[in-house]
Amino acid sequence: MTAIRINEVGWAILAIATGITLLAHTWGGWIWTWILQDLNQSVPTTELIQVYLKTNIAKYLPGNVWHHYRRIMALKNANVTTGAATLSVLLEPLLMAAAALIIVVMFGSRFAVSSNSLILRILQLLSLIIILAGVHPRFLNPVISLLYKLKAKKSDTQPTAAFSIERYPLRPLLGELGFLVIRGIGFILTLFALMPLNMSQIPLLLGAFSFAWLLGFVVPGAPGGLGVFEATAIALLQNRFPSAAVISAIALYRLISIIAETAGAVLASLDENLAKS
Repeated sequence: MTAIRINEVGWAILAIATGITLLAHTWGGWIWTWILQDLNQSVPTTELIQVYLKTNIAKYLPGNVWHHYRRIMALKNANVTTGAATLSVLLEPLLMAAAALIIVVMFGSRFAVSSNSLILRILQLLSLIIILAGVHPRFLNPVISLLYKLKAKKSDTQPTAAFSIERYPLRPLLGELGFLVIRGIGFILTLFALMPLNMSQIPLLLGAFSFAWLLGFVVPGAPGGLGVFEATAIALLQNRFPSAAVISAIALYRLISIIAETAGAVLASLDENLAKS
């Protein structure tokens, strides 16, 4: 395996990649407030972005649910109803996954074995239609209602009125697309710090990143996607780029992600303390 060396410009690019990844998480917190606004909840934007950043690092704890739990508790303390708080925390990852699927459908043919197949194109189009229809209130609201009834049955209580989505969550969905693109840019810059890239490779890298991120996101038992993201990204890219650069970039990107998430939590806590003083 060829040794990888990073020069001064490469380190500068990695620093930019870290900043962009931090920006993505901050943007993710803002999108969360949009979801709550779509649920007719009046929420303080700055404070909730701080909560989002402070709780984000908890996804690496065993169980991969503690960041969701802490966000629900923070919303309840902000006088948001339990139903709206829970639904917002459920919708956020659902829209993230939908956004990742959209990118995979758009660029997935770039890393497919046969990218010119008409059948593949038709499947891509059908998948995109299913994804976009799947987050429509007509489909989501019955699912939400069913979950409320199952929860009430399990706890042996009277079912409460389920929160429903009144309009298509277009703004949050577009926001989550932006989140994935910004995260993807951070990953692409990490690889660019190790080797030259050209513009024609960007769709391939963005599609591969989104697919690897999605698998790491949905596979149970992988806090923060640890291991799953890395294995998937290596499998998709090692035959198209030098293996040493791919493996090094993926390892560096995991480190960059953890640094960005830790920095976000620290900065959010400092900002919160300054606001109180």
